[in-house]
Amino acid sequence: MAGESAGAGLAVLTLAAIGRAGLPQPASAVLMSPWTDLAGTGDSLKTKADVDPALTAEAIRVRARDYLGGADAADPAVSPIYDRLAGLPPLLIQAGSHEILLDDAIRLAARAAHDDVAVTLDVAPGVPHVFQAFAAILDEGQAALTRAGAFLRQHTGTAAAGTAARRE
Repeated sequence: MAGESAGAGLAVLTLAAIGRAGLPQPASAVLMSPWTDLAGTGDSLKTKADVDPALTAEAIRVRARDYLGGADAADPAVSPIYDRLAGLPPLLIQAGSHEILLDDAIRLAARAAHDDVAVTLDVAPGVPHVFQAFAAILDEGQAALTRAGAFLRQHTGTAAAGTAARRE
């Protein structure tokens, strides 16, 4: 499973719901620049405001209000940073050091580690929110997608299958 920004937050919520339902989890998940705290409590909303050209704290607040419709932003059903993450598959969390949601990524990785989830936090220096989308013109984006592909192959067993097929 994979997602970026709000989609990455929704991916985590989906994985948690799969776990609560007792269903088999996907092999792994890649979460790019995840938005996981709709309460907006991360310091990077302020500290990275001057270096993130993609998002603003005000835009985040507006989208959160639109999505929440009056629900509590700290409810684990809408903000996975507040949920119990035990039982999730291995996670690769990617973020740029210049994005206002950097703390969401860091705190999600810490929460996952606390709950015994295998997690890799991959922070690329000097790039903004969802920098992977600019892989065609941004070396850091291409490198991040390459790392994400390797992570997914590692956890789906396709790396070994691909190696065996090349030897034949």
